Amino acid sequence: MKRTLSTTVLTTGALLAALGIPAAHAAEPAPRIDLRVLVVSDGGPATDAIAAELRTAGTPYTEIDLTRSDRPVIDAGYLADTVDGRDRAKFQAVVLPDDNPFPAGSAEMAALVAYEQEYAVPQVDAYTYARPEAGLQYPVNGGYSGSLDGARAEVTDAGRSGPFGYLDGPVPFEDNAPDVGESYAFLSGPAEGADFTPYVRADIPGTTRKGSLVGEYRHDGRRELVVTFVYNRHQQQFRLLARGIVAWMTGGVHLGASRNYFAVHVDDVLAGDDRWNSTLNCTPGDVDCTDPNATPDPIRMTPDDVDHAVTWQQEQGFTLDLAYNAAGSVDHREDHDGADPLADRLVARRDAFRWINHTYTHAFLGCEQDTSVVPWRCATNADGSTKWVGRDDIADEIAHNRVWGRTAGLPLDDDELVTGEHSGLQVLPQQADDNPNLALALADTGVTWLASDNSREPGQRQVGPATTVPRYPMNVFYNAGRAAEQVDEYNWIYTSRAQGGSGICEDNPATTTCLPAPLDPATGYTGHIVPLERQIALGHVLANDPKPHFIHQSNLAEERIAYPVLDGVLDGYEELFAADTPLVNLRMKAIGAELARRAAWRTAVDDGQVTAYRIGDTVTVDAPAGVDVPATMPDGTTLSGTAFGQAYAGHRSGWTDPATGPLTLTLPASAAPSTAGGTDGSTPTTDPAPDARVPAGVAEHIPPTGS
Repeated sequence: MKRTLSTTVLTTGALLAALGIPAAHAAEPAPRIDLRVLVVSDGGPATDAIAAELRTAGTPYTEIDLTRSDRPVIDAGYLADTVDGRDRAKFQAVVLPDDNPFPAGSAEMAALVAYEQEYAVPQVDAYTYARPEAGLQYPVNGGYSGSLDGARAEVTDAGRSGPFGYLDGPVPFEDNAPDVGESYAFLSGPAEGADFTPYVRADIPGTTRKGSLVGEYRHDGRRELVVTFVYNRHQQQFRLLARGIVAWMTGGVHLGASRNYFAVHVDDVLAGDDRWNSTLNCTPGDVDCTDPNATPDPIRMTPDDVDHAVTWQQEQGFTLDLAYNAAGSVDHREDHDGADPLADRLVARRDAFRWINHTYTHAFLGCEQDTSVVPWRCATNADGSTKWVGRDDIADEIAHNRVWGRTAGLPLDDDELVTGEHSGLQVLPQQADDNPNLALALADTGVTWLASDNSREPGQRQVGPATTVPRYPMNVFYNAGRAAEQVDEYNWIYTSRAQGGSGICEDNPATTTCLPAPLDPATGYTGHIVPLERQIALGHVLANDPKPHFIHQSNLAEERIAYPVLDGVLDGYEELFAADTPLVNLRMKAIGAELARRAAWRTAVDDGQVTAYRIGDTVTVDAPAGVDVPATMPDGTTLSGTAFGQAYAGHRSGWTDPATGPLTLTLPASAAPSTAGGTDGSTPTTDPAPDARVPAGVAEHIPPTGS
């Protein structure tokens, strides 16, 4: 339900509580609250998931592992002290594995309770059993405990007007394998008399009632966010709720920032991509397809495909990045009396897209390839050293393509580059090192952002003057323009030799996409490949991961098989998120800059070079010179008298250069911390009185961790 402030006259004590000022500090200087989260972990996936969310966003936290004998003891001195005569709370929030992970009568839990009461610090119960101690009835009293695989939970009105307002309402739970339990949960209503507000709930099977999955329990001067389903960091249900969990525990005041990103690069534009041959089980034209009957059959976009892409972008509000090879058009004109309708249409509609230099001919820019063997190997000199593609050859590939693009009026950024097959960079097992001439050629041509393959190198690194931008390969193959071709090659790669496949999967059992049986050529693409690729890509989007994905121009041609995957991501996102939380669609250099800033910030935080705290309505952040600061603050926050950051997901967030000194942010009055006990005028939410008895064997009802 929605919460409204009471308009009745408050007593002095109630007024202080409504303002978020602990009574013990009412006549004293406001305490300093450090912007750091305490994560107490039992090694389970739930606390691990929350810690991963904090780290990805850049939110400082301290983790205590309860399974380690050498861990610090949580006591009053560990949690708080005094700095310059002012009381200091060292943590702005506490995350526990459940509502009380300590033995009965624990002095550590008592210290946490006193700390939370003293400084109005909220507590997240990462995954707990529904019970009166957590503000809920036992599930045996009309509730439910069991699988929620495939269920569709919902955000309540209180959730939408509170920490989960960035969601449109539905929270679908994954069901990836019918024979594997993925989501165990406890569903029940609030305990009798409990001040409990459900934020996310789901139908209780066999009834017309709903039970809480995520809710706020206020009691004894404390606030707890009670989560009653198990999850890991990768599952969609957690990814949807992670932002709200952090917003709740920090009151929307924390270091770090999060966005939902999606970018798609289309490689080989203007060129043709050789087609998979279902008889030969290889791709004629590829260096490893040596059958004498292998005749290349290239796939190339048409003008109609360009028009379709433009219309699709307009309908989806999304922009593709086209990585082009100009030689594809030059060669086509030479073979067709100077005509190339595809290039003409792309140039005419050039401003509808973003463009990236993909080199002139798509040449392999690493070692010189010896294709006399399969797989190929690097050619060597007489002394056994590697033969490398030369510096001038690499620079010519970059510069020649750039000149063609400039002549055609393409809106290029000269400092971006995608090499063919990400060549020039190391390619294992054949080429263990970068081509040493690559860095020199990048300097010659002014390239500072260089695409890399995330499946080979997930981290950024320097290559001469350039910083890499890892890209996710979508499993929509470059050599497929039709669904049947995609399925045939997919079956070849991902089934066993006994089933007619290559056996790659049985030789590499760690591969997760192996098939128990070949896909049906008629239904395998839409029924298996599209949902899986959509899920993987949307998982990246929901994980605050800006890395781009890449496909090939062949996938926009013929049957246009890329669009079902892209539509699945974009339409699925629109269904889940509110209008104030749009997808962020950046070009490559902006993505590279985002990744680089995150790395610098993470290093500064890990090295203890960042100090941040809140005193009253003022937030102070001190970071090293040259390190931009990410922060998330409530709407109405100002920096030097002007609005801070950019609006996103109901908050203001972004990166700020600290310039000459510490940042000082001023929070709005609405950002006063909440206190427990219903001081906002709300009415505690209750259900009929539960049976107060603890069910026999209650500990056994808590399932093992989820997948």
